[in-house]
Amino acid sequence: MGLYSLSTSASLIFCNLSPNPRNPTLHHFGFLSTTFASPLRTSSSSVYVQRACDIGRRKLVGRRVSCSLLKVEEDINDEACELVSGIELSVGEGEDSINAHLFKAVKNNNGTGILLLSDIFGFEDSSTREFAYRVACNGYNVLLPDLFREDPWTKDRPKILFDEWIMKQEPQRVAKDISTSAKWMVDEFLAAGISKKLGLVGFCFGGGKVIDVLARDQGAYFGIGVSFYGTRMDLSVASDIKVPVLFISGDNDPLCAVNVLENIEKSIGRGSRLVTFKGRGHGFAHRPQSAEEDEDAEKAFTIMRNWLNDGLVAPTE
Repeated sequence: MGLYSLSTSASLIFCNLSPNPRNPTLHHFGFLSTTFASPLRTSSSSVYVQRACDIGRRKLVGRRVSCSLLKVEEDINDEACELVSGIELSVGEGEDSINAHLFKAVKNNNGTGILLLSDIFGFEDSSTREFAYRVACNGYNVLLPDLFREDPWTKDRPKILFDEWIMKQEPQRVAKDISTSAKWMVDEFLAAGISKKLGLVGFCFGGGKVIDVLARDQGAYFGIGVSFYGTRMDLSVASDIKVPVLFISGDNDPLCAVNVLENIEKSIGRGSRLVTFKGRGHGFAHRPQSAEEDEDAEKAFTIMRNWLNDGLVAPTE
């Protein structure tokens, strides 16, 4: 059973929790703790939520992709995924604050952060949240920010309005929000006594932003990147990227040409890698629409998982 099967039979269920009344402004989460104890630096309107990894134990038995961090081989035990906690929060201050979801591995937390950049459907989209949840199940702390300031694209909008909508997503504002999110994660880890580079993962719109963000970052915050079928990518800045990037796409994707990805991969170098899936179109890895796409989505997830492990976790073990 894979992502396609899961999307038709299960969804994330969140439970409301109350903030700690003794210290509502406590500044760090305690990423490596095994209990959900202290709130992060958030706005007063934040909602605190936690959810057991029951899906990982009941629904996903038989998957080849594990919820386990340290076991990256094929024979997996989904019981290793005990618990993932999820929080709705606000990062940044004042007008610069943005909403986000944080998914934290409670068991086998590896003390590593992943910033996940969504596609045009935004941070509350169920497919993107499911993907974030699965990454967290592998031991990570995944922050999923609202890149569109409560105005994501929706499938019920007339397509003729898309260009007008995308023009409203000002690149400078989006870049600032991503920078705010990354800085928040780094500061939270430092407050917990952890100094590690983050991983950057993006789909579609977010996959294109991976290039821009890493080019500006110059290796300061991020140690590795993953771009799933990125759109509107800027080849001219690729040579400024100082870390390896994994590109995953289908060879039948009209929004992400393979030859463009090949040029970007070569321009970056540094051990970057391009993986293409024959016959696959846009969005197959996090929105599989058939059992056949689901099989390739599982393969893509495994490739990404091993890439993140090798680039962020293994060097510190």
